[in-house]
Amino acid sequence: MAFDIILAPEAVEDFKGLKTHVRTAVRDALETHLRHEPAKTSRSRIKRLRGLRRPQYRLRVGDIRIFYDISGAAVEILAIITKSETESWLAQFGNPE
Repeated sequence: MAFDIILAPEAVEDFKGLKTHVRTAVRDALETHLRHEPAKTSRSRIKRLRGLRRPQYRLRVGDIRIFYDISGAAVEILAIITKSETESWLAQFGNPE
């Protein structure tokens, strides 16, 4: 089953702000990892976030972190940020359980 990938308005802005080669890597990773098995966790790439109701998952692409939720047949991308911005973003936008 193929999932729809939906970018939140904030994620669209984040995506547009990336350098071209990083944007290409992120686009490829979204298609490769989130189109068919977005909940399949791995040791290094996809992580289920504990203690948070939203976002549910994090995808790592080099120095970029992509936070997303899965609802039904859709993957909603909430943010595309650098590793250094992760802690402050989660503190501001993360929804604890």
